[in-house]
Amino acid sequence: MTALAHERPETMSHAPAESLNGPDLDEVLWQAWKAMELPEGYCAEIIEGAIEVSPTGRLTHAQITNRLRRALDKFLDGGEHACHQDTNVIHKRKGWIPDALVAPEDLEPHADEEGLGVKASAVHLIVEVVSPGKRNQDRDRIRKRREYARAGIPVYVIIDDYDSHGTVTVLTEPEPDKADWVGVHRVPYGTEITIPEGPAKGFVIGEAITGPKRG
Repeated sequence: MTALAHERPETMSHAPAESLNGPDLDEVLWQAWKAMELPEGYCAEIIEGAIEVSPTGRLTHAQITNRLRRALDKFLDGGEHACHQDTNVIHKRKGWIPDALVAPEDLEPHADEEGLGVKASAVHLIVEVVSPGKRNQDRDRIRKRREYARAGIPVYVIIDDYDSHGTVTVLTEPEPDKADWVGVHRVPYGTEITIPEGPAKGFVIGEAITGPKRG
């Protein structure tokens, strides 16, 4: 997910779950999220009981994301699945916008009931490219890691420029009840890592996508 270029608390969020009373928090956030009108270059997501707003990522973020998308499109060419960007993933009144995802090429049959995005149940793989700033890093490494596990996303890939000299982590076997993953495979930039399952099984992430080690 794109994020701020520094830690200054510019990310907007509504009140966390514990500060709102009553059983309709998800519905309140859902209606507020749908009604939001943001400036161009910003997006909003519902993450763990809060609406978080963040801007488009910096150049290195865009380069990695675009290289990944092009490579995945080529890998998936001729099949029924494709790599998508700028697409809402909807799960139980939650809405996320991953940097990239793999789902059926035709998303229409898998749209949520309001046509706002694709149901999480149709998503086979999600990729987030981490951006600078502790809050923004924690979003992909911690909060969205838990959310994607709760949604049962089969594979979650984190490409992280800010973990040591750069790492790629592939998470598999989600445990929705625990908001965690059984399979965790993490490698440094410069070491290839392969997607182990789903339509992108056999797809390799290496320097051609991440670039060389940082620092």
